[in-house]
Amino acid sequence: MEETEKKKDYNEETRVFKIFKEAIPYLIIIGIVILIRTFIATPVRVNGDSMYPYLKEGEVLILNKMDKSYDRFDIVVINSNGTKIIKRVIGLPGESIAYKDCKLYIDDKEVEDFVGRCNTDDFSLEKLYNYAIIPEGYYFVMGDNRRNSSDSRDLRVGLISKSQIQGTTSIRLYPFNRMGKLD
Repeated sequence: MEETEKKKDYNEETRVFKIFKEAIPYLIIIGIVILIRTFIATPVRVNGDSMYPYLKEGEVLILNKMDKSYDRFDIVVINSNGTKIIKRVIGLPGESIAYKDCKLYIDDKEVEDFVGRCNTDDFSLEKLYNYAIIPEGYYFVMGDNRRNSSDSRDLRVGLISKSQIQGTTSIRLYPFNRMGKLD
């Protein structure tokens, strides 16, 4: 009888060990996916029309969380009060920014705007915030659909701190017929 119990215990231990051994690759895959989504890249969905026509409602992009250097016209994902919003970097720390007569001016020099058509009212950083330049660690962002975008021109959104920026996006996953690198 004792031998039967030992076999039974052995079989139970073997079965549990075998199940655990078979589960290890799946647990590793789950762990890797969690690490990638937490620290490297994650999908993000476009909500609203603020980036139209460049990005459309419902498109899915890849957020690159590793990219922490932001250049003019980069598309960034911002944590704004717990909501992810997608905008384009227009002004960098230390720059003055203005929009006059449908032209973008950075440090009083005309810069060709990414959005080729005129669709915003005149403004300046000084008139909006009473700042001569964008403070260190902050960015001025705008949506491409300038008439329909809550962005840095809106005092409720304001200048965006570097800590609010979750990363950049340059790859479209969905819709499949538009999948690929963003131009």
